[in-house]
Amino acid sequence: VAGLVGIAAAPDFTEDLIRPRLDARQRRELAATGLTHRPSPYGPPDPITAALIEDGRNRLVLRDPIALTMPLRAVHGMADGDVPYATSLRLVDRWVGDDARALLIKDGDHRLSRDRDLAVLWRLIGEVRGRPAP
Repeated sequence: VAGLVGIAAAPDFTEDLIRPRLDARQRRELAATGLTHRPSPYGPPDPITAALIEDGRNRLVLRDPIALTMPLRAVHGMADGDVPYATSLRLVDRWVGDDARALLIKDGDHRLSRDRDLAVLWRLIGEVRGRPAP
C-alpha cells in the first residue's frame, strides 16, 4: 500500500456518529430486536444492527495513535452534513507518520463527486503513489 486517501473518512462512525443520533424509539427497537433503521438522504432507510454497533465499539481507531507511517491525505467537504470534517482532522492528528494532511473543501458535500472535487482526489491519489494522476 503506497498511501491512503480518505474521502469524508468516518472512522469510529458507529460510536461517534450513529449511536448518539439514535432517538429513544430507535434505541428501544435496537435493544429489543437487534435492528433499527435510520433515514437516509441517499435512498431507502439504512438498517442499523446491534451487531454493527458492538463490532464498531470493538474496533475504535481514533482513541489512540494510529501506527501507520504511509502517506495520508484526508479530504473532506466542510458542507458535509453526514460526517463532520473535524473527523478528518482527528484522523490526521492520530496518524503516527509525518506525511499526513487534511484537505478541506469549503463548499464540498459528503460525496465530493463534482468534477472539481474528483480532480482534487485524482491529484492526491497520484501524489501518494508518487506519480502524476492520469
